[in-house]
Amino acid sequence: MSGLFITATDTEVGKTLVAGGIAAVLRARGIDIGMFKPIQSGNLAIDPEGDAARLKSLSRVDDELEAICPFSYEEPLAPRLAMERAGQKVTLHDIVSHYDTLRKRHRHWIVEGAGGLVVPYTSDAMVVDCAKVMNLPVIVVTGPDLGTVNHTALTVAYAQSQGLQVSGIIVNGYGRRQPVGVAEQHNPEMIREVTGIDVLGVVPWLGSNPTESAITQAVSDSVALDKIEQLLG
Repeated sequence: MSGLFITATDTEVGKTLVAGGIAAVLRARGIDIGMFKPIQSGNLAIDPEGDAARLKSLSRVDDELEAICPFSYEEPLAPRLAMERAGQKVTLHDIVSHYDTLRKRHRHWIVEGAGGLVVPYTSDAMVVDCAKVMNLPVIVVTGPDLGTVNHTALTVAYAQSQGLQVSGIIVNGYGRRQPVGVAEQHNPEMIREVTGIDVLGVVPWLGSNPTESAITQAVSDSVALDKIEQLLG
């Protein structure tokens, strides 16, 4: 089994758009990829506006939503706090047990975390601990604006200090602010220079509610998918 763990420098950076877009394009190439969003807060798994539903719809996987996202909560809070307020306790072992059963369905997997790596996740772990247990190459999604070099470098350095293999960075939302500023123009190269990690794509801003076809086309045009495919093995 192989795959990717998608994390980000912050929440609302576009992990789901990138993860779902990558899966959509690679599945269209005939690659068997499943989607796993272990914990979701802000929407229940069955909510069509939530990340799990978007991942399923973009990727066109047949797996049921409750399999893609086994633990979900309505309040838009850090997952650990959301589950505590819902009167539940989910451990890292619970996630691993679900994953061990689920991963038999597909050859490759894209696993999407929640927010960044230091987000309180289960009752006994942060997102980084989940990434370590999954033992998959990590892709960091980041924004294009002023400050992103610092945020991205800190995320990469922390991931590496925890033994994670950061295999690429994807900048998402380029051109949201018009005209595009000098910092935004140079940030992708500066990120590569400072982190030493390849920037595998610069995905343009697609609006606040992009269509699935627009997402798929943008990822296809903007991301080095051959390199992504190589990471899958």
